[in-house]
Amino acid sequence: MPLTPEVLTAQGEVVARLGSLDVSFAADEEPWFTIDGVESPRQIGSDGSGAFVLLPSRSVLYVSSEGRAGIIAESFEAFVQLVVARPYWLDILKFSAGGDLAEMRRAADALEATLEDEGDVNEAREEIRGSLDLPEADDPVGALYEAVAASDAIVRATDGSPFTTLFNRFSIDNNRMLRNAAA
Repeated sequence: MPLTPEVLTAQGEVVARLGSLDVSFAADEEPWFTIDGVESPRQIGSDGSGAFVLLPSRSVLYVSSEGRAGIIAESFEAFVQLVVARPYWLDILKFSAGGDLAEMRRAADALEATLEDEGDVNEAREEIRGSLDLPEADDPVGALYEAVAASDAIVRATDGSPFTTLFNRFSIDNNRMLRNAAA
């Protein structure tokens, strides 16, 4: 059975563990963005800074409250794999140096090295994968890069202005803690 939002939300313990990785499967009440060509976007969840939307193509779009948006996974299962493997996926994009895959890999390594609760995160990863019979992602950073780079969804604020890409211009060299972790 393919992993869907309905299959996932039926497993309360797994949803709670994903919550410890900063993902909530409660949608916002009021829409604060539109997506060109999508009449009724299906918001499936949120995190501290944005919303996750399941598109008609079955890919997952992330819409940031900071005016950035893009497809982050080709399917709901790939989205859950990404969140489990790299719960700091949004920071990987922040430190992508404008969408450079090598920089994203450096950021992922540095971010993994700085996890404060590494034991808890690893335990959550194993529990979620086991409960969902979810295979480990082969290359979550590469898949994230490919999804964002190929993203063709046009998201707009309520005033009609388009959102920008999820790739940000920073690299880990702009952050002392991450730069030191990568050394």
